[in-house]
Amino acid sequence: QEWIGQEGLYHVLTRGLKKGEIIDEQQQISSISQILNAHTEWEEFIASAENPDIRLIISNTTEAGITYSPEDKFSDTPPQTFPAKLCCWLHHRFQHFDGQADKGCVLLPLELISENGDRLRECILQYVDSWELGEVFKEWIESHHIFCNTLVDRIVPGIKTDDIPKEMAKVGFEDHMMTVGEAFHFWAIEGSNQVEKEFPFNQLGLNVIFTQDLAPYRKRKVRLLNGAHTSMVPVGILYGCESVREAVEDEVMGSFVKHCLFQEIIPSLDMPVHELAEYAEEILDRFRNPFIHHRLISISLNSMSKFCTRVLPSILDYHKKKGELPKGLVFAMAALIHFYKGEHEGRHIPLNDDEEAITFLQNLWQQCDGSERAFSDMLQAILRWEYAWKQDLSTLSGLGELLQEYLVMIERDGMKKALNDLLQSL
Repeated sequence: QEWIGQEGLYHVLTRGLKKGEIIDEQQQISSISQILNAHTEWEEFIASAENPDIRLIISNTTEAGITYSPEDKFSDTPPQTFPAKLCCWLHHRFQHFDGQADKGCVLLPLELISENGDRLRECILQYVDSWELGEVFKEWIESHHIFCNTLVDRIVPGIKTDDIPKEMAKVGFEDHMMTVGEAFHFWAIEGSNQVEKEFPFNQLGLNVIFTQDLAPYRKRKVRLLNGAHTSMVPVGILYGCESVREAVEDEVMGSFVKHCLFQEIIPSLDMPVHELAEYAEEILDRFRNPFIHHRLISISLNSMSKFCTRVLPSILDYHKKKGELPKGLVFAMAALIHFYKGEHEGRHIPLNDDEEAITFLQNLWQQCDGSERAFSDMLQAILRWEYAWKQDLSTLSGLGELLQEYLVMIERDGMKKALNDLLQSL
Protein backbone atom coordinates (compact mmCIF):
# COMPACT_ATOMS: atom_id res chain seq x y z
CA GLN A 1 0.00 0.00 0.00
CA GLU A 2 2.84 2.39 0.75
CA TRP A 3 4.38 1.62 -2.62
CA ILE A 4 1.06 2.35 -4.40
CA GLY A 5 0.77 5.70 -2.60
CA GLN A 6 4.29 6.62 -3.74
CA GLU A 7 3.70 5.57 -7.37
CA GLY A 8 6.75 3.29 -7.25
CA LEU A 9 9.16 6.03 -6.21
CA TYR A 10 11.59 5.72 -3.30
CA HIS A 11 15.05 6.87 -2.24
CA VAL A 12 18.29 5.02 -1.61
CA LEU A 13 20.71 6.80 0.69
CA THR A 14 24.34 5.79 0.08
CA ARG A 15 26.49 6.31 3.14
CA GLY A 16 29.95 5.19 4.10
CA LEU A 17 33.63 5.66 3.39
CA LYS A 18 35.41 5.36 0.07
CA LYS A 19 39.21 5.67 0.15
CA GLY A 20 38.85 7.46 3.46
CA GLU A 21 36.36 10.04 2.17
CA ILE A 22 32.83 10.23 3.61
CA ILE A 23 30.08 9.43 1.11
CA ASP A 24 26.60 10.74 1.92
CA GLU A 25 24.39 10.72 -1.17
CA GLN A 26 20.74 10.24 -2.05
CA GLN A 27 19.12 8.95 -5.23
CA GLN A 28 15.47 8.70 -6.19
CA ILE A 29 14.63 5.34 -7.77
CA SER A 30 11.96 5.47 -10.48
CA SER A 31 12.52 2.21 -12.37
CA ILE A 32 9.81 0.06 -10.72
CA SER A 33 6.53 0.01 -12.63
CA GLN A 34 4.55 -2.69 -10.83
CA ILE A 35 4.52 -4.83 -7.70
CA LEU A 36 2.41 -7.99 -7.33
CA ASN A 37 1.88 -9.81 -4.05
CA ALA A 38 1.78 -13.53 -4.79
CA HIS A 39 -0.25 -14.19 -1.65
CA THR A 40 -3.05 -11.73 -2.43
CA GLU A 41 -2.72 -11.40 -6.23
CA TRP A 42 -1.86 -14.94 -7.29
CA GLU A 43 -3.83 -14.90 -10.53
CA GLU A 44 -2.29 -11.58 -11.59
CA PHE A 45 1.15 -12.90 -10.68
CA ILE A 46 0.70 -16.02 -12.81
CA ALA A 47 -0.77 -13.98 -15.67
CA SER A 48 2.41 -11.86 -15.76
CA ALA A 49 4.13 -14.92 -17.26
CA GLU A 50 2.29 -14.08 -20.49
CA ASN A 51 4.40 -10.96 -20.96
CA PRO A 52 6.60 -11.78 -23.98
CA ASP A 53 9.20 -9.14 -23.02
CA ILE A 54 10.19 -10.72 -19.71
CA ARG A 55 13.65 -12.21 -20.03
CA LEU A 56 15.49 -11.50 -16.75
CA ILE A 57 14.39 -12.82 -13.33
CA ILE A 58 16.27 -11.63 -10.24
CA SER A 59 15.47 -13.01 -6.78
CA ASN A 60 16.52 -12.11 -3.25
CA THR A 61 14.59 -14.32 -0.83
CA THR A 62 17.29 -14.67 1.89
CA GLU A 63 19.51 -17.70 2.48
CA ALA A 64 16.47 -19.79 3.47
CA GLY A 65 14.47 -18.89 0.37
CA ILE A 66 15.86 -21.37 -2.14
CA THR A 67 14.52 -24.63 -0.82
CA TYR A 68 12.30 -27.54 -1.81
CA SER A 69 9.32 -28.57 0.30
CA PRO A 70 7.34 -31.78 -0.35
CA GLU A 71 4.40 -30.02 1.33
CA ASP A 72 3.95 -27.70 -1.66
CA LYS A 73 1.29 -28.68 -4.19
CA PHE A 74 0.86 -27.48 -7.76
CA SER A 75 -2.76 -26.63 -6.91
CA ASP A 76 -1.77 -24.31 -4.04
CA THR A 77 -2.52 -20.64 -4.66
CA PRO A 78 0.23 -19.96 -3.85
CA PRO A 79 2.61 -22.71 -2.73
CA GLN A 80 4.90 -21.64 0.11
CA THR A 81 8.45 -21.70 -1.25
CA PHE A 82 9.87 -19.30 -3.79
CA PRO A 83 11.07 -22.07 -6.19
CA ALA A 84 7.56 -23.59 -6.12
CA LYS A 85 5.96 -20.24 -6.99
CA LEU A 86 8.48 -19.74 -9.77
CA CYS A 87 7.86 -23.25 -11.12
CA CYS A 88 4.12 -22.46 -11.38
CA TRP A 89 4.92 -19.18 -13.14
CA LEU A 90 7.28 -20.89 -15.60
CA HIS A 91 4.75 -23.64 -16.32
CA HIS A 92 2.10 -21.06 -17.21
CA ARG A 93 4.62 -19.31 -19.49
CA PHE A 94 5.49 -22.63 -21.11
CA GLN A 95 1.82 -23.37 -21.83
CA HIS A 96 0.95 -19.85 -22.98
CA PHE A 97 3.79 -19.67 -25.50
CA ASP A 98 3.56 -23.36 -26.45
CA GLY A 99 7.12 -24.04 -25.31
CA GLN A 100 8.81 -21.53 -27.62
CA ALA A 101 12.58 -21.58 -27.13
CA ASP A 102 12.93 -17.78 -27.17
CA LYS A 103 10.57 -17.40 -24.21
CA GLY A 104 13.07 -18.92 -21.80
CA CYS A 105 14.53 -16.66 -19.10
CA VAL A 106 17.86 -15.75 -17.55
CA LEU A 107 17.75 -16.20 -13.75
CA LEU A 108 20.05 -14.32 -11.38
CA PRO A 109 19.39 -15.36 -7.77
CA LEU A 110 21.07 -13.10 -5.21
CA GLU A 111 20.55 -15.35 -2.17
CA LEU A 112 23.75 -15.71 -0.15
CA ILE A 113 24.24 -19.45 -0.57
CA SER A 114 26.91 -21.28 -2.50
CA GLU A 115 26.00 -22.07 -6.11
CA ASN A 116 22.66 -20.30 -5.77
CA GLY A 117 21.78 -20.59 -9.47
CA ASP A 118 22.43 -24.32 -9.54
CA ARG A 119 20.40 -24.77 -6.37
CA LEU A 120 17.42 -22.81 -7.72
CA ARG A 121 17.47 -24.89 -10.89
CA GLU A 122 17.58 -28.14 -8.87
CA CYS A 123 14.62 -27.08 -6.72
CA ILE A 124 12.49 -26.16 -9.73
CA LEU A 125 13.26 -29.47 -11.43
CA GLN A 126 12.35 -31.28 -8.22
CA TYR A 127 8.93 -29.66 -8.37
CA VAL A 128 8.59 -30.56 -12.06
CA ASP A 129 9.18 -34.21 -11.18
CA SER A 130 7.11 -34.36 -7.98
CA TRP A 131 4.18 -32.55 -9.60
CA GLU A 132 4.49 -34.70 -12.75
CA LEU A 133 4.49 -31.69 -15.08
CA GLY A 134 5.99 -33.65 -17.95
CA GLU A 135 9.28 -34.28 -19.69
CA VAL A 136 8.61 -31.69 -22.42
CA PHE A 137 8.27 -28.90 -19.82
CA LYS A 138 11.34 -30.21 -18.02
CA GLU A 139 13.35 -30.17 -21.24
CA TRP A 140 12.19 -26.57 -21.90
CA ILE A 141 13.51 -25.53 -18.48
CA GLU A 142 16.81 -27.34 -18.95
CA SER A 143 17.49 -26.23 -22.52
CA HIS A 144 16.13 -22.70 -22.78
CA HIS A 145 16.77 -21.11 -19.38
CA ILE A 146 20.06 -19.86 -18.00
CA PHE A 147 20.59 -20.17 -14.24
CA CYS A 148 23.60 -18.11 -13.15
CA ASN A 149 25.47 -18.48 -9.89
CA THR A 150 26.05 -15.06 -8.36
CA LEU A 151 27.75 -13.40 -5.40
CA VAL A 152 26.57 -10.07 -3.99
CA ASP A 153 28.33 -8.05 -1.34
CA ARG A 154 26.76 -4.94 0.18
CA ILE A 155 25.48 -4.01 3.63
CA VAL A 156 21.99 -2.47 3.56
CA PRO A 157 21.24 -1.66 7.21
CA GLY A 158 18.06 0.36 6.63
CA ILE A 159 17.00 3.41 8.63
CA LYS A 160 16.33 3.55 12.35
CA THR A 161 12.68 4.31 13.09
CA ASP A 162 13.58 7.39 15.10
CA ASP A 163 15.57 8.82 12.17
CA ILE A 164 12.82 8.47 9.53
CA PRO A 165 11.23 11.96 10.02
CA LYS A 166 14.66 13.62 9.79
CA GLU A 167 15.57 11.68 6.64
CA MET A 168 12.22 12.48 5.01
CA ALA A 169 12.84 16.16 5.66
CA LYS A 170 16.24 15.92 3.96
CA VAL A 171 14.87 14.39 0.75
CA GLY A 172 11.73 16.57 0.80
CA PHE A 173 9.57 13.51 0.22
CA GLU A 174 7.31 11.52 2.56
CA ASP A 175 9.09 8.32 1.63
CA HIS A 176 8.06 5.26 3.65
CA MET A 177 10.11 2.96 1.40
CA MET A 178 13.42 4.79 1.85
CA THR A 179 16.47 2.65 2.64
CA VAL A 180 20.21 3.03 3.28
CA GLY A 181 23.11 1.15 1.72
CA GLU A 182 26.85 1.38 2.32
CA ALA A 183 29.07 3.00 -0.30
CA PHE A 184 30.67 -0.33 -1.26
CA HIS A 185 28.92 -2.71 -3.63
CA PHE A 186 30.04 -5.76 -5.60
CA TRP A 187 28.20 -8.22 -7.81
CA ALA A 188 29.88 -11.18 -9.51
CA ILE A 189 27.92 -13.17 -12.08
CA GLU A 190 29.04 -16.58 -13.26
CA GLY A 191 27.57 -17.01 -16.71
CA SER A 192 28.09 -17.33 -20.43
CA ASN A 193 29.15 -14.52 -22.75
CA GLN A 194 25.54 -14.45 -23.89
CA VAL A 195 24.40 -13.21 -20.48
CA GLU A 196 27.04 -10.47 -20.42
CA LYS A 197 26.07 -9.42 -23.94
CA GLU A 198 22.36 -9.24 -23.11
CA PHE A 199 22.78 -7.52 -19.75
CA PRO A 200 26.00 -5.46 -19.72
CA PHE A 201 25.66 -4.28 -16.13
CA ASN A 202 29.43 -3.89 -15.97
CA GLN A 203 29.21 -1.05 -18.49
CA LEU A 204 26.97 1.09 -16.28
CA GLY A 205 29.65 2.32 -13.91
CA LEU A 206 28.77 -0.40 -11.39
CA ASN A 207 31.15 -2.75 -9.59
CA VAL A 208 29.83 -5.78 -11.51
CA ILE A 209 31.97 -8.49 -13.06
CA PHE A 210 31.14 -11.45 -15.27
CA THR A 211 33.25 -14.53 -14.77
CA GLN A 212 33.43 -18.17 -15.75
CA ASP A 213 34.44 -19.13 -12.20
CA LEU A 214 32.84 -17.55 -9.15
CA ALA A 215 34.85 -19.60 -6.65
CA PRO A 216 37.82 -17.19 -6.26
CA TYR A 217 35.51 -14.26 -5.55
CA ARG A 218 33.50 -16.26 -3.03
CA LYS A 219 36.72 -17.39 -1.36
CA ARG A 220 38.01 -13.80 -1.32
CA LYS A 221 34.86 -12.54 0.42
CA VAL A 222 34.68 -15.41 2.91
CA ARG A 223 38.38 -15.31 3.81
CA LEU A 224 38.94 -11.54 3.91
CA LEU A 225 35.65 -9.86 4.81
CA ASN A 226 34.02 -12.61 6.83
CA GLY A 227 37.34 -13.95 8.11
CA ALA A 228 38.41 -10.54 9.39
CA HIS A 229 35.03 -10.13 11.11
CA THR A 230 35.19 -13.55 12.75
CA SER A 231 38.80 -13.28 13.92
CA MET A 232 38.18 -9.75 15.22
CA VAL A 233 35.10 -10.60 17.31
CA PRO A 234 36.48 -12.64 20.26
CA VAL A 235 39.65 -10.56 20.48
CA GLY A 236 37.71 -7.29 20.30
CA ILE A 237 35.09 -8.28 22.87
CA LEU A 238 37.71 -9.50 25.35
CA TYR A 239 39.69 -6.33 24.66
CA GLY A 240 36.66 -4.23 25.62
CA CYS A 241 35.43 -2.93 22.25
CA GLU A 242 31.72 -2.79 21.50
CA SER A 243 31.55 -2.26 17.74
CA VAL A 244 33.47 -3.11 14.58
CA ARG A 245 34.27 0.55 13.99
CA GLU A 246 35.59 1.00 17.52
CA ALA A 247 37.82 -2.05 17.14
CA VAL A 248 39.30 -1.01 13.80
CA GLU A 249 39.88 2.59 14.91
CA ASP A 250 41.60 1.50 18.16
CA GLU A 251 45.37 1.71 17.65
CA VAL A 252 46.10 -1.77 19.04
CA MET A 253 43.02 -3.62 17.79
CA GLY A 254 43.30 -1.89 14.41
CA SER A 255 46.90 -3.04 14.07
CA PHE A 256 45.82 -6.60 14.90
CA VAL A 257 43.07 -6.60 12.25
CA LYS A 258 45.41 -5.15 9.60
CA HIS A 259 48.09 -7.70 10.43
CA CYS A 260 45.64 -10.58 10.05
CA LEU A 261 44.34 -9.22 6.74
CA PHE A 262 47.56 -8.22 5.01
CA GLN A 263 50.19 -10.48 6.60
CA GLU A 264 48.28 -13.73 7.11
CA ILE A 265 45.00 -14.04 5.20
CA ILE A 266 46.17 -12.52 1.90
CA PRO A 267 49.40 -14.61 1.80
CA SER A 268 47.30 -17.75 2.29
CA LEU A 269 45.37 -17.18 -0.96
CA ASP A 270 46.41 -17.97 -4.52
CA MET A 271 45.05 -14.79 -6.10
CA PRO A 272 46.74 -11.60 -7.37
CA VAL A 273 48.07 -9.82 -4.28
CA HIS A 274 47.28 -6.32 -5.57
CA GLU A 275 43.61 -7.25 -6.08
CA LEU A 276 43.40 -8.74 -2.60
CA ALA A 277 45.13 -5.73 -1.04
CA GLU A 278 42.74 -3.34 -2.78
CA TYR A 279 39.77 -5.38 -1.55
CA ALA A 280 41.23 -5.43 1.99
CA GLU A 281 41.51 -1.62 1.98
CA GLU A 282 37.86 -1.43 0.93
CA ILE A 283 36.99 -3.77 3.80
CA LEU A 284 38.71 -1.47 6.30
CA ASP A 285 36.71 1.48 4.94
CA ARG A 286 33.55 -0.57 5.39
CA PHE A 287 34.51 -1.46 8.95
CA ARG A 288 35.09 2.25 9.70
CA ASN A 289 31.73 3.32 8.27
CA PRO A 290 30.49 6.02 10.69
CA PHE A 291 26.88 5.46 9.60
CA ILE A 292 26.74 1.82 10.72
CA HIS A 293 26.95 0.65 14.34
CA HIS A 294 27.80 -3.05 13.98
CA ARG A 295 28.06 -4.57 17.46
CA LEU A 296 30.69 -7.27 17.91
CA ILE A 297 28.44 -9.31 20.17
CA SER A 298 25.85 -9.46 17.36
CA ILE A 299 28.45 -10.88 14.98
CA SER A 300 29.43 -13.50 17.59
CA LEU A 301 26.36 -15.60 16.69
CA ASN A 302 27.51 -19.18 15.88
CA SER A 303 31.16 -18.20 16.13
CA MET A 304 32.45 -21.78 16.20
CA SER A 305 30.98 -22.75 12.83
CA LYS A 306 31.95 -19.35 11.40
CA PHE A 307 35.56 -19.80 12.52
CA CYS A 308 35.64 -23.24 10.91
CA THR A 309 34.52 -21.97 7.49
CA ARG A 310 36.00 -18.46 7.49
CA VAL A 311 39.28 -18.51 9.43
CA LEU A 312 40.50 -22.09 9.83
CA PRO A 313 41.09 -22.53 6.06
CA SER A 314 43.42 -19.50 6.14
CA ILE A 315 45.35 -21.02 9.05
CA LEU A 316 45.72 -24.34 7.24
CA ASP A 317 46.62 -22.81 3.85
CA TYR A 318 49.12 -20.40 5.43
CA HIS A 319 50.78 -23.31 7.24
CA LYS A 320 50.87 -25.33 4.03
CA LYS A 321 52.46 -22.51 2.04
CA LYS A 322 54.81 -21.05 4.67
CA GLY A 323 55.60 -24.07 6.83
CA GLU A 324 54.63 -22.12 9.94
CA LEU A 325 51.48 -21.03 11.72
CA PRO A 326 49.92 -17.56 11.29
CA LYS A 327 50.30 -16.17 14.80
CA GLY A 328 47.55 -13.56 14.60
CA LEU A 329 44.89 -16.01 13.46
CA VAL A 330 46.00 -18.61 16.01
CA PHE A 331 45.78 -15.88 18.68
CA ALA A 332 42.21 -15.22 17.47
CA MET A 333 41.50 -18.94 17.88
CA ALA A 334 42.82 -18.85 21.44
CA ALA A 335 40.64 -15.80 22.12
CA LEU A 336 37.66 -17.69 20.71
CA ILE A 337 38.28 -20.62 23.08
CA HIS A 338 38.55 -18.21 26.00
CA PHE A 339 35.41 -16.37 24.79
CA TYR A 340 33.38 -19.58 25.28
CA LYS A 341 34.37 -19.64 28.92
CA GLY A 342 31.50 -17.18 29.20
CA GLU A 343 33.29 -14.62 31.36
CA HIS A 344 36.42 -12.49 31.26
CA GLU A 345 37.94 -10.31 33.97
CA GLY A 346 34.70 -10.45 35.94
CA ARG A 347 32.50 -9.60 32.95
CA HIS A 348 29.77 -12.00 31.79
CA ILE A 349 29.88 -12.85 28.09
CA PRO A 350 26.52 -13.84 26.52
CA LEU A 351 27.03 -16.84 24.23
CA ASN A 352 24.83 -17.39 21.19
CA ASP A 353 25.63 -20.71 19.55
CA ASP A 354 24.13 -24.16 19.25
CA GLU A 355 23.72 -25.88 22.60
CA GLU A 356 26.19 -28.66 21.86
CA ALA A 357 29.04 -26.22 21.19
CA ILE A 358 28.38 -24.15 24.30
CA THR A 359 27.97 -27.20 26.56
CA PHE A 360 31.11 -28.93 25.25
CA LEU A 361 33.37 -25.92 25.74
CA GLN A 362 31.97 -24.80 29.08
CA ASN A 363 32.28 -28.33 30.48
CA LEU A 364 35.94 -28.32 29.51
CA TRP A 365 36.48 -24.93 31.17
CA GLN A 366 34.82 -26.17 34.36
CA GLN A 367 37.26 -29.09 34.47
CA CYS A 368 40.29 -26.85 33.87
CA ASP A 369 42.03 -25.90 37.11
CA GLY A 370 44.44 -23.48 35.42
CA SER A 371 47.49 -25.74 35.54
CA GLU A 372 49.71 -26.28 32.52
CA ARG A 373 48.59 -29.91 32.25
CA ALA A 374 44.91 -28.93 32.49
CA PHE A 375 45.28 -26.38 29.68
CA SER A 376 47.08 -28.96 27.54
CA ASP A 377 44.40 -31.61 28.10
CA MET A 378 41.60 -29.14 27.38
CA LEU A 379 43.21 -27.95 24.15
CA GLN A 380 43.84 -31.50 22.95
CA ALA A 381 40.16 -32.28 23.46
CA ILE A 382 39.19 -29.12 21.57
CA LEU A 383 41.59 -29.80 18.70
CA ARG A 384 40.22 -33.35 18.33
CA TRP A 385 36.66 -31.95 18.31
CA GLU A 386 35.59 -32.91 14.79
CA TYR A 387 32.05 -31.65 15.44
CA ALA A 388 33.44 -28.11 15.22
CA TRP A 389 36.43 -28.44 12.88
CA LYS A 390 35.28 -31.30 10.59
CA GLN A 391 38.75 -32.80 11.12
CA ASP A 392 41.26 -33.66 13.83
CA LEU A 393 43.47 -30.59 14.34
CA SER A 394 45.63 -32.22 17.02
CA THR A 395 47.92 -33.53 14.27
CA LEU A 396 48.81 -30.01 13.03
CA SER A 397 52.37 -29.50 14.24
CA GLY A 398 52.77 -26.77 16.83
CA LEU A 399 49.13 -25.66 16.94
CA GLY A 400 48.38 -27.02 20.41
CA GLU A 401 51.54 -25.51 21.89
CA LEU A 402 50.96 -22.06 20.33
CA LEU A 403 47.32 -22.03 21.39
CA GLN A 404 48.34 -22.89 24.93
CA GLU A 405 50.94 -20.11 25.01
CA TYR A 406 48.37 -17.53 23.88
CA LEU A 407 45.58 -18.86 26.09
CA VAL A 408 47.83 -18.62 29.15
CA MET A 409 48.78 -15.05 28.15
CA ILE A 410 45.11 -14.04 27.93
CA GLU A 411 44.22 -15.78 31.20
CA ARG A 412 47.24 -14.52 33.13
CA ASP A 413 47.73 -11.01 31.76
CA GLY A 414 44.33 -10.00 30.37
CA MET A 415 43.57 -9.29 26.72
CA LYS A 416 45.03 -5.78 26.52
CA LYS A 417 48.52 -6.81 27.63
CA ALA A 418 48.36 -10.14 25.78
CA LEU A 419 47.46 -8.42 22.51
CA ASN A 420 50.14 -5.77 22.93
CA ASP A 421 52.74 -8.47 23.62
CA LEU A 422 51.59 -10.42 20.57
CA LEU A 423 51.90 -7.42 18.26
CA GLN A 424 55.38 -6.62 19.58
CA SER A 425 56.48 -10.19 18.81
CA LEU A 426 55.23 -10.19 15.22
